[in-house]
Amino acid sequence: MKFEGELESEFYERSKKNAEQTGYKLNTDWDVITTAVKGIANNKKQYGEWYCFCQKRTGDKEKDKKIICPCAARARDVENRGACKCGLYIK
Repeated sequence: MKFEGELESEFYERSKKNAEQTGYKLNTDWDVITTAVKGIANNKKQYGEWYCFCQKRTGDKEKDKKIICPCAARARDVENRGACKCGLYIK
């Protein structure tokens, strides 16, 4: 699959590579992937970081580092729920 926007494509490729390197998979539901990729790419455009769209930004760059995708909660969420909060990464 392809994304039209440059940021979307960059993030999708980055996520695929990260999943492979860390033993996760990307969701098999293309709608979930599209929603996550577009939301996170919009955050990159707006705030300059790949902030997960399903996490609330505080506005404090130091505190918000933990919500840069893949976020700090990913491992726990995937282990407990089978997917991260936004659903991009799965077991």
